Amino acid sequence: MGMLVWIMMGLAIWHFTVWFPDRYWGGIVGALVGAVVGAVAIAIVINFAVHGYAVPGRHHTDLATSLDAIPGALVGIAVVYFEGVRRSLPALDL
Repeated sequence: MGMLVWIMMGLAIWHFTVWFPDRYWGGIVGALVGAVVGAVAIAIVINFAVHGYAVPGRHHTDLATSLDAIPGALVGIAVVYFEGVRRSLPALDL
């Protein structure tokens, strides 16, 4: 159940990408993948570091479980955005 919460939080944060220029690597779908993968990856790390056990089940999921995914979603979106910006820059001729 915790995994579902993390994925849904990544999806919710992803909706705010419409306010930024579309320079994401892979477009808006790339931003979606970055948000979801980042949210799940960082939330797993936070959950293991704080609680020391596996993904929370149905009876262990609370509001704090959803908050664990926010930093990961933001980092995932930023990585995809800056990779898209980097790939759109012209190559330097040395």
